[in-house]
Amino acid sequence: MDVKNGGGRGHKGRNICMGILLGIIVIIIIVVILAFTVFKAKRPVIQIDSIALDDLSVSLDIARLRVNINVTVDTDISVKNPNKVGFNYAPSYALLNYKGQLIGEVPIPAGKISAGETAGMNLTLTLMADRLLSNSEVYSDVLSGALPLNTYTKISGKVSILNIFKVHVVSSSSCDFTVNISNRTVGDRLCKYKTKL
Repeated sequence: MDVKNGGGRGHKGRNICMGILLGIIVIIIIVVILAFTVFKAKRPVIQIDSIALDDLSVSLDIARLRVNINVTVDTDISVKNPNKVGFNYAPSYALLNYKGQLIGEVPIPAGKISAGETAGMNLTLTLMADRLLSNSEVYSDVLSGALPLNTYTKISGKVSILNIFKVHVVSSSSCDFTVNISNRTVGDRLCKYKTKL
């Protein structure tokens, strides 16, 4: 009889262990399913809401065929986080370019965008005039009355799913636009957006 009781306790202990193991496996499966469905990482989206000319001063040096130019551009962007969890982004930047040449830069400090939130950012990009002194194309563009510029913004960070999975995401925007010298406005805006997980 003692042998049967001992065998019964072993069988009961084995059933408890199997039950606990089965419970752990079910919980793991549920967490994995949630991570890849409900909490699946989605791409944050950068959108350029507006580009406006804040300041423009132009003076021609006809003797040297040079232009002294200062431009300040205000760019309003919004970053939408479609995820069910927060998006933490690293320090980033926005760039101002003239025909592929970097002429201005502004840092974007690190931050967090809560789940489902859209965060707005106002960026002021100022042309570093010394970077255009040796570029002969600026003179002809200013004389034609249209200065082609580009803004490029990139934000990268991580989405943490259930504090287990960390997914790296990068979102960027590139906008080509023209500064109309005579009426001091921005025109011909064309923006492209790119996001990757």
